[in-house]
Amino acid sequence: MSFVGLHIHTDYSLLDGASQIPSLIDRAVELGMPAIALTDHGVMYGAIELLKTCKGKNIRPIIGNEMYIINGSIVDAPKKVKKYHQVTLAKNKQGYQNLVKLTTLSHLQGMKGSGIFSRPCIDKELLAQYHEGLMVTSACLGGEIPQAICK
Repeated sequence: MSFVGLHIHTDYSLLDGASQIPSLIDRAVELGMPAIALTDHGVMYGAIELLKTCKGKNIRPIIGNEMYIINGSIVDAPKKVKKYHQVTLAKNKQGYQNLVKLTTLSHLQGMKGSGIFSRPCIDKELLAQYHEGLMVTSACLGGEIPQAICK
């Protein structure tokens, strides 16, 4: 049985990830992983590097993003609002396009918090609108479902 990491941060996840894509992919190949997902916090900066690094190494790149999702509208929500982590992965070309759309909207319309605590957010309505081709997981302990369980 093989393992695929679906929630991996690199040095593009500021203050959270330290792995660099080339060494990460080399290690995944050593471990016999058939694929690997890049899910940096709120960004897709490493997507092209992931694709280029995986090329010819017999490992499938999965482009993703650990988004911040809020209840309510990103437009109407106050700056200080509870943000949950949401791992979102592209399954295909349509999913990639929707992931790019959601990431862009999160940065243009959904910035919540202030200073170093500011995060690009989406809401559930946007996720429902641009869900085609995406796979969504419950994320980490910062996800809405894990937070509800921990209460």
